[in-house]
Amino acid sequence: MKIFVSVKAGAGENKIEQIDTTHYAVSVTAPPVRSQANVAVLKLLAEHLNLPQSLFTIKRGEHSRQKTIEILTNKKLL
Repeated sequence: MKIFVSVKAGAGENKIEQIDTTHYAVSVTAPPVRSQANVAVLKLLAEHLNLPQSLFTIKRGEHSRQKTIEILTNKKLL
């Protein structure tokens, strides 16, 4: 499963807004330095979706605000 995420790094609070079934707007307090924001985004999404963080991988946009994230899972978990 792939989801598309618009990220705001260095925000005042950690927050997720689900736009539709596959699009999210995510704000994280972590700065966009040394992948700190990417790690925070994956952790926040994992908590929000109640899935292990190890299932999440950034497929596109590692250095961009627009990211494509793949969730490696089977239909039994979702």
